[in-house]
Amino acid sequence: MGLVGSLFSFIVFLSCITAVCGQGTRIGFYSTTCPNAETIVRTTVTTHFGSDPKIAPGLLRMHFHDCFVQGCDGSVLISGPNTERTAGANFNLRGFEVIDDAKTQLEAACPGVVSCADILTLAARDSIALTKGQSWQVPTGRRDGRVSLATNVNNLPSPSDSVVVQQRKFAAFRLNTRDLVALVGGHTIGTAACGFFTNRIFNTTRNRADPTMDQTFVPDLQRLCPLNGDASTRVDLDFGSGNTFDTSFFNNLSRGRGILQSDHLLWTNPTTRTIVQEFMASRDSFNAQFARSMVKMSNIGVKTGVNGEIRRVCSTVN
Repeated sequence: MGLVGSLFSFIVFLSCITAVCGQGTRIGFYSTTCPNAETIVRTTVTTHFGSDPKIAPGLLRMHFHDCFVQGCDGSVLISGPNTERTAGANFNLRGFEVIDDAKTQLEAACPGVVSCADILTLAARDSIALTKGQSWQVPTGRRDGRVSLATNVNNLPSPSDSVVVQQRKFAAFRLNTRDLVALVGGHTIGTAACGFFTNRIFNTTRNRADPTMDQTFVPDLQRLCPLNGDASTRVDLDFGSGNTFDTSFFNNLSRGRGILQSDHLLWTNPTTRTIVQEFMASRDSFNAQFARSMVKMSNIGVKTGVNGEIRRVCSTVN
């Protein structure tokens, strides 16, 4: 792991013993009941990543969408009519087959032991490591929820949200502004559909792009997302470095090259700009904060003990 990696793991460990970890979750939860659990998840994610690197941001996004709706209980994994997966905000989620694959292997090795919620949390962490980000220790011990309703998907951040609205949505889960900027920094990997930002590059009333954008960057986006083109076509959120977990996303924000309006505003808002500048200047600072923020987020509303269940199949309740 190296000195820096060990330091980050120690930071996360300290966070856990100062009550950041959810009640009932702990590092090494499966050390005796399923000692190879994390290895099985990591190997599965690595295999799928080898075939399709885009699976990494997909798993990270799925974990985020799970935690922001009823807590990190794997409810986003449940399939069927009117479940969370059918909500508009979740139409483009991907990576379900990775979680299902890992679950099949874990059920063979340790039946009824490892929750789908923990598999998703571990897979999100492993996705960061595979895209050259820093790994960290994940507290485990979550149990799976039994309820998944599309109508509950109503608090996810939107590409059009102001910084104030973003702060309010994160604060609802006890995530502060540093957590907000760090977690949005996860956009250093992944893509956005053209339909989420064509209003910024084609304004029919003024017949020009958003003037706060880098105007030399606009033609590139217009070429990738023509006005009458397919709105579902996807573009890297971190233009020029969309497959590597680094700080170039923040550098792009400072240059007026934020793709989504909500991302762009992190630079124009004085409070968040200070944090963006910090992360731009230090990849170690960003990695350390991202790890801390992920641990905090991954313990939103966790179910432990006698609450929830351990699903035998992640896409359906027992």
